[in-house]
Amino acid sequence: MSSLKNKTILITGASSGLGEAMARKFAPLGANLVLGARRLDKLQSLRDELGQNCRAQSCDVTQEDDVQALAKLAMDEFGSIDVLINNAGVMPLSFFSEKKVEEWNRMIDVNIRGVLHGIAAVIDQMHEQKSGHIINIASVAGHVVTPTSGVYAATKFAVRAISEGLRQESRGYLRTTIISPGAVTSELTQSISNEKIAHGVGKLYEDAIDAEAIAKACLYAIEQPDDVDVNEIIVRPTKQQL
Repeated sequence: MSSLKNKTILITGASSGLGEAMARKFAPLGANLVLGARRLDKLQSLRDELGQNCRAQSCDVTQEDDVQALAKLAMDEFGSIDVLINNAGVMPLSFFSEKKVEEWNRMIDVNIRGVLHGIAAVIDQMHEQKSGHIINIASVAGHVVTPTSGVYAATKFAVRAISEGLRQESRGYLRTTIISPGAVTSELTQSISNEKIAHGVGKLYEDAIDAEAIAKACLYAIEQPDDVDVNEIIVRPTKQQL
């Protein structure tokens, strides 16, 4: 029997890419899934496909009330919150000289505030249960900064700092994991508005690995015994240098 049987897993950014791959990986293993994303139509299609143990709700992680509502849905439907995967993220890369302040603010709102909203929505319940697992999706950009990635990398360094701080105050029963993907098949690159940068990133992503690789990494971390906390995993294409 899978150790995911009857575990309730919340996934943000679940309408496509990594989040969708996670949902598809976990559903056959008996997990109760609560999926959130802004695109409700895509979520509902995925929910209908995955079956009766899947719930879906519109969720913009930049809005604290939306994330709180997603956690409430999990409690109302399944009575516990065992795993939160803070997966929602955006990556509109640009040069600082372009002064794309709106895009910078969007990254801060989604990639940092969204993670904090997720943690705030589940932490009381996990403390009450004296168990829980929070998985934050960071990036290889949270380990190394490259030209055009300055703000994006800053948000992912922040995700790693938040995760480590959470681990240190976990009271011995809250598990925390950082998953740092490299080039993975997703819609992440579609938000890059600078055509030259988009073209260069597109060349890198020609070697992108399938999103299922990240789903498998999450599964590995979740399936460990309760006294084993896998704190950090980097997953990237074999050909990717940075």
